[in-house]
Amino acid sequence: MAQVHGNAEPNAAAPGERAGLGRLIGAGLILVGLVLLALGAYLGPYSYATSTPGKLTVETCTVDYKYRSSTSSSSRKRTKTKWCYGTFTATNGTTKDLNAELRSDALYQRGDVIEALKTGDTSYQQDHGWVGAIAVGCVWWFGALIPLALGLFGTATGFAFGGASDVRRSKQAASQGLLGAVYVLIAVGVIGFVISLLVMLFA
Repeated sequence: MAQVHGNAEPNAAAPGERAGLGRLIGAGLILVGLVLLALGAYLGPYSYATSTPGKLTVETCTVDYKYRSSTSSSSRKRTKTKWCYGTFTATNGTTKDLNAELRSDALYQRGDVIEALKTGDTSYQQDHGWVGAIAVGCVWWFGALIPLALGLFGTATGFAFGGASDVRRSKQAASQGLLGAVYVLIAVGVIGFVISLLVMLFA
């Protein structure tokens, strides 16, 4: 009997080891979620607030085609990007760039004026207003809820993203309140991400 008990000891330690790994993975996912939150703030509202607003008077617009091979060797997928070139003039009159270029959502005619933002020394983008900027931030923020929820679940229960036994063990270790919070965070993250993405694309 003692020998059997001795052989069972390493197996009994395995769930504890997996729980430790799960908590480590959970902490990593929480860190990823926090980074995504910070990126959302930087790429959305902060970037918009620190950019220079102005107008780009179009000289010409072009379409850049790129091809990439698909799963079938006989076909290639084509993507196209619209670029407009012209003169950017800042609203406050402090900046004027005769060779500005930006990625546009349409092909404009010569002389057309596009609301634009100067986001760097030589970088520009179309100005979609605060609605567009907040939508960009929300895409990252809602996306961050998913790793945050999974990270919370992992650190609380030791869930290591293993097989069915790991799922059962983690659910038994989790309270109903924790499970409910995780489900709500994931649902809100997915729905919010999709809505924010649509607003960002059509703003």
